[in-house]
Parts: sequence; C-alpha cells; structure tokens
Amino acid sequence: MSTYLIAFVVSDFKYISAKDKKGVLVGIWARKKAIEDGQGNYALKITQPILEFFEKYYNTSYPLSKSGMTMIKNKTEPWKTGVLSLTERRLFYTIRRRLPMATILFASHSLPSDLCGFASYVEYLGADYAEPTWDMKDQTILYDLQRAFAVDSLTSSHPLSRKEEEVNTPSEISEMFNTISYSKGAAVLKMLSEFLTEPVFAKGLSVSLTFAFGSSVYTDLWDHLQKAVDQTPGVKLPYSVHEIMNRWILQMGFPVITIDTRTGNVSQKHFLLEPEAVVDRKSEFNYEWFVPIKWMKKQQVQDQLWLLQKSALHKPMKVSKNEWVLANLHVSGYFRVNYDLGNWERLLSQLESGHQVIPVVNRAQILDDAFNLARASIINITLALRTTKYLLHERKYIPWEAALRNLNYFFQLFDRSEVYGAMQAYLKKQVKPLFEYFGNISSNWTLFFVLRFTQIIALSLACSTGVEGCRELTRNWFKKWMQNPHNNVIHPNLRSTVYCNAIAAGGAEEWNFGWQMFQKATVAAEAVKLRSALACTKVPWLLNRYLEYTMNPEKIRKQDATSTIGYIASNIIGQSLAWDFVRANWDYFFKMYGTGSFSFSRLISDITYRFCTPFELSQLKRFQKDNAETGFGSGTRALQQAIEKTTAKIKWLAENKEPVHQWFLSESA
Repeated sequence: MSTYLIAFVVSDFKYISAKDKKGVLVGIWARKKAIEDGQGNYALKITQPILEFFEKYYNTSYPLSKSGMTMIKNKTEPWKTGVLSLTERRLFYTIRRRLPMATILFASHSLPSDLCGFASYVEYLGADYAEPTWDMKDQTILYDLQRAFAVDSLTSSHPLSRKEEEVNTPSEISEMFNTISYSKGAAVLKMLSEFLTEPVFAKGLSVSLTFAFGSSVYTDLWDHLQKAVDQTPGVKLPYSVHEIMNRWILQMGFPVITIDTRTGNVSQKHFLLEPEAVVDRKSEFNYEWFVPIKWMKKQQVQDQLWLLQKSALHKPMKVSKNEWVLANLHVSGYFRVNYDLGNWERLLSQLESGHQVIPVVNRAQILDDAFNLARASIINITLALRTTKYLLHERKYIPWEAALRNLNYFFQLFDRSEVYGAMQAYLKKQVKPLFEYFGNISSNWTLFFVLRFTQIIALSLACSTGVEGCRELTRNWFKKWMQNPHNNVIHPNLRSTVYCNAIAAGGAEEWNFGWQMFQKATVAAEAVKLRSALACTKVPWLLNRYLEYTMNPEKIRKQDATSTIGYIASNIIGQSLAWDFVRANWDYFFKMYGTGSFSFSRLISDITYRFCTPFELSQLKRFQKDNAETGFGSGTRALQQAIEKTTAKIKWLAENKEPVHQWFLSESA
C-alpha cells in the first residue's frame, strides 16, 4: 500500500457502529450533536447492504475487518485505508440524491485500475440496489453522461488517459481530476458494461480483483474482460476489448451518429459545439470510434448494430413514412444521435401523441441531443425548441431536468434581452400543468423520494415564471418561519427553492434572517441550502457584502468561498458583481486556491458562464493577459474553455437570436 494512503484521525468525535453479517465493523464518526441527532443513522444503515451487494457483484469479500466514515470539515479522502473522511453534508442527510460514499469506499479498496470513472460508475449500482425505488441508474444520464458531453465537445478537452509528458506539474495533475476523468470515465464504462452484458462485465472485474493490492493500469482490466468474453458463449465482439476501448480512452471527444431513415445510411463524425473549431490534438484513430448502437424501430427493439467505419449502409434502418427509428436505446452509448428531418418529425409526433412509448431516459436524450445539435448548427434551432412542447404532459423528473439544463443555456443568453419575456411566457404555459398536478395530489407538497425532484422543478420554474399562487406560497412559508424561527414548517425537499424565492422577493430583513439561520445551522445540508439561497437576493449592496464575506473565514469557510461566489454569479444581478470582485482580488484567490484546489476551475466557469458578447470576450482575454504572470493554476483549462464557449455563443447568437425570439412569441401567444 502506498504510504500516502495511510490515514490517522485524532478527534473528540462520537460514533455509532454495527457489525454486518460477516463481522465487518462499520462505524460512523462525527460531531457529538450530529450523532446524537441521529444524522449518522442512515449512513450506518445503508453502508452494510451496499458492501454486501459489492461482495456478491465482484464475487469477493470486503478486504478489511472494518470500514469507518468520519466527517472532517476540510474534506480529505484517504480512499484505501479503511476510513473515509468527507464533508459533513455529504455524509449526513436524511433524503439524498446520490449514495456515493460507501460505494466509492468499497470500489476504491478493490478495483485495480487507474480509471477514476470506475467509482463514479459503480456507485450507481450500489445505490440502485440499496434504494431500488430511486431510479438511480437512470440518473447517470444527467449526472455523468450529459455533464461529460458538455466539456468533451470542446477542442480544449483531453483523453481519459493522457501521455506522461502532458502531466508534470501539480496544476496539471489537479486538472486530471475533472469531469472528463470521473463523468466521462463512468459513461464509457457504462457503455462497455452494456455491450459486454452486465454478467460478463462483472465476471471480468471479479477476476481482476485477485490483483487488487498490486500495481496495475487500465489495460490490465481490458485483459481480464477479454478473458471473460472468450469464456462466454454467445458474446461476440467485432474487435478485442483493447481495440474497441482504446478509441474511447486514448482520444478525446465522442461522435455524433447520423441516421438517414430514407436510405438506411449510418455515419459518424467527431462532435464539436463549435463546428468550425480547429482540433490541434492529433489522434492515431483519426477521431473515429467503434460504436455499439442499440436501437428500436417504432416500438420494437432491434438487433444491436456496430458502426466500425466512417459510414455504412444498414438496410433495416430504412423505414416507411409511418415508422420511426430511435437509436442509443436506454442511452447505453457515449454518443449523440441525429436523424433525417422526416424521422425527427415522426419522433416529435410520437412525443406529443403518446410520449410513454419512448423510454423515459430516451425522452431526456432526445431533448439534450436536439438542443446541442442545434448549438452546433447541425439542426435548426426551432426543431430543438419543438422537443419541449410535449412537456405539457410530462411528469417524470429526468426529461424535465434535461430540458431545463438546456433551457438554462437560453437563460444565460437571453435574460438580459427582449427575448426573455416571450421565453418566460412560454415556459409558464408549459410548467403550469406540472405545478397544478403536484398541488392537486399533495396539498402540503410532501412526497416520497421518487417524485421529489420533479416536484422541486415544478415549484422552482413556476415561481420564476410567475405561475399564479407560487410566489405567494413560498413567501407565506418563509414568513411563518421568520415568525417562529424554532419551528421550520417548510419541508426539507423544498427548502432550497422556497428559501431562494422568498429571499429574492424580499429585502434586507429576509436576507438577514436567512444569514442568522445559516450561522445557527447545525445540519450541514441545511447550511448549504441557506448559503445558496442568500445569493438569490436582487439587492446589489447585499450581494456585494456577501462577496466580501467570502474573504473572511469567520463568516464563510475557506472551502465554501468559491462555491458561494458561484452562487452569486448565477444571479443575473450578481454576475457582474462577482466577475469584478474576482478580478479585483485575483492574487488572493490564486494564492488561496489556484495550485491545489479542484474547485478553482469551477470558480472560473461560474463567473464567466453568462458571457456572450464581444465586449465580454474582450474582457476575458484581457483578464487572461493581465494575469499571465500570476497564472491560473488548476483553472488554466477552464479559462481556455470559457474563451472557447464565449466565442461560440457570440456566433450562435448572431445566427439564432431572431428565430428563437419569433418562435417563443408564436408559441406563447
């Protein structure tokens, strides 16, 4: 074991513990009050079944006699020591979106691979086993695949595995622990599992665990998986695991697959958000991939297709005018899909007449692919906008979240222009049925886990677009809390949305109350909700004061400063304030976070994400030039990406602003 993985924790924490069926002692260590309030109970309860699941999945025993989790204010992660230390809010919450801790712990103990994405992928398997009603496996499309697509479609991306000469300095090492490493890694491994089949994938991993405590690289894993394939009748691959996966690991980016249902022609092309961008990084594979395509025709699942060259004819994909083709079924592959216009029209017709026929994750895929294809000038922007019309009838979380993530791009571009009013009117019409649906089935707005995220979207979007009754609802809840601070009647599911809307609608009184509650918060998750909501105010002097607080560790902890600035930058009033603040204090922020903090690149992304004008681009380039001597450390790539994204937005706006405006006007009339 590497010496840097040894960890000691010296504290006055309390703990709770229990042994699993095989005698492994699981312990949760934290502040005395957190333990006494029962905040560790769920973590203790859920760790044991997750460990049991992975023992069965990998066909091997957990390698240690104990597993400890401890909350430490400044998170560190000595992964393979038998003790996992992490921030309090990630260990303790009663209802949560993800269950990464125990799964990462087990996977990091066991998997002999240098692919960071392994833990990100397998955490969903453990979470899905422990909480099967939460639909965690489907959510990989949101939290890994679509996240990875966003940065892997830029020329400034990088391969999952990089050459030694590219990684020399601490900043370059820090840059490796990013969205590509974790989210793309998880998405590519999910694709591998899909085309191998889950049993073969698990069998290969099980064999690889016999080398768990030795040195290894990802190519060793390909060897074990290939042996599992060779030993499994009925599983046939067009090339070896090495040959297939090298194209996904050793070159950056991903393809867009174009299917012409008039002829059956299937082709691939390296997908770039800026189609005229020049790719400087060379690839020995010429940016072509071996692509496994699962697909369906009308409502019938078809045999998997492998696209092994630039273009090929696949006659079963030639369909009549009454049929449609849907590719990347269940979003099993790491690629986008485009169709001929006729097939797009038939898919849109199916969504509006009976969207349940299309799997829920593919409804999200259609939305996300269409908007990004439009951003890349591959399809017309109005075609992408039309994919949102069926949302009047959608009640599932994943499609709504995919839609709002893409519409958020429109918010960035248009919330300072005349387009915004028409856009708000259209979205108000679309979300009103969803808001009323939750109001009708649950008068007190408390639902079980599987629906809570859709419920949050309904409340948040309804309030921001002015649906009647929404803002009054949130203001009244918040007012009741202000009148009785010791009795918060707002359901935990809805607090982030309620806090933000109430503080945005209020003034100094509401903000100061929120600040007091933030300072008194004893539950970390509650503190995060309040810290984020405080950035929602529309009062400039409050936002400027809040920015100043980020430089005072007595008010905002050091590890929370960059995310707090990001929250403020997401506010249309706060964006320019945050940008000016960071520029004015760049030397301070670089000294505090620039060389070793993974959050530093996120700070640069957050304060520049609204940039879309030539003036803002010139400011960005000036900022790069003025601070060249100080440098940008682990944020260097993020700054390059910000310039690239801003350039693409300027070009896109010049071509699309007017048709987008006219479409929203016509659909909101």
